[in-house]
Amino acid sequence: MKPSKPVLLASDVHLGAARSNRERDFLDWLDHAGDSAAEIILNGDLFDFWFEYRTGTTRGHDAVLAALRRTAGRGVPVTLMGGNHDWWGGRYLTEEIGVEFLKEPVVRDIAGKRALLAHGDGLGKGDLRYRALRAVLRNGLARWAFGLLPPELGDGIARRVSRTEQKWEEWGEKQRNRSEALQRWAEARLAEDAELDLVLLGHTHEPRLREVAEGRWYVNSGDWVRHRSYVILETGCAPRLCEWTGSP
Repeated sequence: MKPSKPVLLASDVHLGAARSNRERDFLDWLDHAGDSAAEIILNGDLFDFWFEYRTGTTRGHDAVLAALRRTAGRGVPVTLMGGNHDWWGGRYLTEEIGVEFLKEPVVRDIAGKRALLAHGDGLGKGDLRYRALRAVLRNGLARWAFGLLPPELGDGIARRVSRTEQKWEEWGEKQRNRSEALQRWAEARLAEDAELDLVLLGHTHEPRLREVAEGRWYVNSGDWVRHRSYVILETGCAPRLCEWTGSP
């Protein structure tokens, strides 16, 4: 019997802010995933910023959008989870590119396991300043007003606010504390819900794989800013956390 293809998952690529060699590496991985995966899940912050304005979309992502359209067109399901940098996706991604776009955490069956899939921002304790900002940025009126801006102006504002490369070059105690807080949150979800096999998060940029109880896992897919990490999920197997080093 021919084995089923795996589900491949990655997060936090931050296209537009990641170095050009990392963007090329990710495109290579995406081509590999399109050939070898039953499904591809990109768990938040694929883009360092993404917005669908009244007059267009965020610019500069033609290569990855073409790759996603090509993959989805071949019948490989692609799911994008909105993260704290690219939550504002919409009809362009779903109708023109052909991917599924999620804005909230979901529980679904993935590779034969019951999984909670979430980017991770706003979960766990702490980060109160971000929680307040998040409520404002996701407000319908604020989103409508920002959508009136010309794309070039809106994208420029977002780039000045983001500072992704600078923040992750200054990796330190704040980020480590966030990683620990999200792991505690994930472990609590697994303890509360006996039907969950997996909690799949991103956001912290730190790859983590922890078997919390027999056959039940917390997995953080890491990032493509500091790492080139991704997750392989196969029916009947434990999840695997891998680093992309080029085509197998």
